[in-house]
Amino acid sequence: MDGEGIGRSRGGLSSKIHLAVDGRGLPMSVLLTPGQDGDNPQLLPLLEAIGVRRRGAGRPRCRPEAVLADKAYSHPSTRAALRRRRIRFTSPERTDQKARRAARGSAGGRPPAFDAAEYRRRNVVERCFNRLKQFRDLATRYAKRAAYYRFELLIAATILWMR
Repeated sequence: MDGEGIGRSRGGLSSKIHLAVDGRGLPMSVLLTPGQDGDNPQLLPLLEAIGVRRRGAGRPRCRPEAVLADKAYSHPSTRAALRRRRIRFTSPERTDQKARRAARGSAGGRPPAFDAAEYRRRNVVERCFNRLKQFRDLATRYAKRAAYYRFELLIAATILWMR
């Protein structure tokens, strides 16, 4: 990460934590970005950082079966990239995308598939954020340098895995 990972967002100077979490709510991949950076460009690097060891010999598995994400990650380019990698993607469509599709009429195409029952499981990610924020250093970001803050995130994630 370049710089200190602090950028100006609506709430002032901040940084964003991007998490990839398994079905049990344990972090698999962590990215730290400045507050003004968009969420959508971070999804593919976040997924590329995942590596799950296989039983026996072989390369680590790096392609999840499904991705559940919030509206910030819902973009046609992201959907196309995940479709090429044969990864199921469940995310609500953003209102501006709905309006653009409606304005184009029949040329706007069909809306992307959305499984509301599967999307309810996304709270596992929010619960993981809550567990990480139990660590006081992470909740208030006492670390001045982005590298130190990222290491604190990784240590907290390791502790969650060891519990």
